[in-house]
Amino acid sequence: MSKTITVETIINAPLDEVWDEVSKIENHSNWMKDAVNIDFQTNSRTGVGTKIKVLTKIGPIKLYDYMTFTKWEDKSVIGVDHVGIVKGKGEMQFTKISDTSTKFSWAETLVFPFYLGGPIGEFFGKPIFNLIWKENLQNLKKEIEK
Repeated sequence: MSKTITVETIINAPLDEVWDEVSKIENHSNWMKDAVNIDFQTNSRTGVGTKIKVLTKIGPIKLYDYMTFTKWEDKSVIGVDHVGIVKGKGEMQFTKISDTSTKFSWAETLVFPFYLGGPIGEFFGKPIFNLIWKENLQNLKKEIEK
C-alpha cells in the first residue's frame, strides 16, 4: 500500500498478558481471520531473524506471505518485513496504559505486485485490510479479556 494502514485498540489486560499472547506467533491464526496457517521457516519462534510463511486468505484470494522479523523488543514492539509476493513492513506496538489496560497498535505498509492490481489493488485493498485488521484486533481483545 502506498499509505500505511494503522489500527489500534485498548485491551483490558496488563501489558504482560497482551505481550504473552501476541508474542506467540503460532497463535496469531487464532485471532487473525486472514491468517489461515503459519509455518516457521527457522528453528526460532521468536526474535529478530525468525522467518514465517503465512497462508493468507482474503475473499477469493489466497497467497503465501513470507515475513522476517526485524524488530523484537520485549513488551514493546514486534516488527516484520514482508518479503514474498506482497512486499512491505509492519509493526505491532504495545503501550502500558495502566496496570489493567494496554494499547495495542498495528501498522502495515504493503506493496502489491502488478498481477494483484499494483497501485490500483493497493487503493481498493486499503479499506478492506483496515476492516479485516480492526476485526482481528477485536478478536484478539476477546481472546485476552475472556
